[in-house]
Amino acid sequence: MQAWIDFFTTDYGVLSAVSIVAMLCGLGYFVWYVLKHVKEDTERHDRLLREAGKL
Repeated sequence: MQAWIDFFTTDYGVLSAVSIVAMLCGLGYFVWYVLKHVKEDTERHDRLLREAGKL
């Protein structure tokens, strides 16, 4: 229990919490960015195949 109190009340604990949150936000943005571009590329590829008459 003392570890949680130290984590949220000391300067190094709060800095660690901020770092963890920032890292998770960065990870979330990276996953969103990759999935967005994979979806766009897949749609573009399917459209090109349809236009070429191969799908």
